[in-house]
Amino acid sequence: MLWDVKNKKLKPTARLPPLPVTWRPEEEEDPAASLAAVRPEFGEHGGVNLSIENSISFTVMEAETMRKMFEGELGPEQDCFIYSRHFNPTVMALGRQMAALEGTEAAYCTSSGMAAVSSVLLQLLSSGGHIVASRTLYGGTHALLSHFLPRVCNITTSFVDVKDHAMVRDAMVKGKTKVLYFETVANPTLTVANIPELSRMAHEKGVTVVVDNTFSPMIISPTRLGADVVVHSCSKFISGGADIIAGAVCGKKKLVNSMMDLHQGTLMLLGPTMNAKVASELSQRVPHLALRMKEHSHRTLVFAQRMKNLGLKVIYPGLKDHPDHHLLSSIANKDYGYGGVLCIDMGTEERANRLMNLLQNHTHFGFLAVSLGYFETLISCSGSSTSSEMNVEEKELAGISPGLIRMSVAYVGTLEQKWSQLEKALLKLNI
Repeated sequence: MLWDVKNKKLKPTARLPPLPVTWRPEEEEDPAASLAAVRPEFGEHGGVNLSIENSISFTVMEAETMRKMFEGELGPEQDCFIYSRHFNPTVMALGRQMAALEGTEAAYCTSSGMAAVSSVLLQLLSSGGHIVASRTLYGGTHALLSHFLPRVCNITTSFVDVKDHAMVRDAMVKGKTKVLYFETVANPTLTVANIPELSRMAHEKGVTVVVDNTFSPMIISPTRLGADVVVHSCSKFISGGADIIAGAVCGKKKLVNSMMDLHQGTLMLLGPTMNAKVASELSQRVPHLALRMKEHSHRTLVFAQRMKNLGLKVIYPGLKDHPDHHLLSSIANKDYGYGGVLCIDMGTEERANRLMNLLQNHTHFGFLAVSLGYFETLISCSGSSTSSEMNVEEKELAGISPGLIRMSVAYVGTLEQKWSQLEKALLKLNI
């Protein structure tokens, strides 16, 4: 609610009326259509962008109102706010966008992607709990599951090949296993999870399915395929600017509310709170995420096909000979392509480093840097960077070779201009 200076009372935040339904029912599955249906909110003085609510504390006009808020009778849905670690109007507005993007009842935005992952898992599991997880995960997540949670929380994880459904099924123990965790498109190997089948198997054993969809926003909608919870590192494609650290948890209202519980909620008690200024920045980037993902995907596919024709070992699910090409085609939302990340397996770390040095320092194709989803191309050798938390055996099981280059393909410049830079580096290396 806003403070009405003239009349000295609180007034409801200005909102536009609900948008008329102008698309066919089948189009509602398109994340872009869902985002367009989110009710916009005006800024405090009628601005087209929502105002940034910087306050950490919120006033009430009557003492009785505060008691009702702390007892749960009044809350954000009635425009009653207590403290920004609990709920903040600007962060909630971004949460509504993220829920629309993923087709979930609710979403809560966090200070980082790892904050989202750890908060969800700690909410869903207790001491002695068991997780079944993909053996191919972002290195930070793998370290959380294999080292931190067992030591601090007595929560153990069985790592499996999610492509081996019998192995996944056998690893889940009914009554003990609480979570099945995997990435939609695995970091960095780009294997694609069969979300419908994995979700079906998990639900048969009463297991909650948590999916990291960082690599494929817009492209895949995990909850529409059967998953229960979606987590994001919003620092990547959703931000698009390599200037924001943020995360999101998308799921049912019951889950999000439980995570905000005053006594038992991980978001409330651990405090991975998103800053309102960050939320405002991201809320203005989400609307053009669809356009960015289409261009990321388009250029990545072109570069993958051309490098494959040059004889390189290219890994990209958009290539028809990729083992998961047909799976991704069958579960993806239409028109968003196959993603903005490809891999090149150079065999050895030495050859990978030589190519990356040429790409950055000689032809200026991209930057030697971790992360992805930026408007400039980012390249890194995964085994010695973002997957370095894994030991040699774990990398081998995950399919991460020493010379695996992960390339997040950008959209700056013209396609042919950037291909010329990439091709010159490859030729200089005598590919």
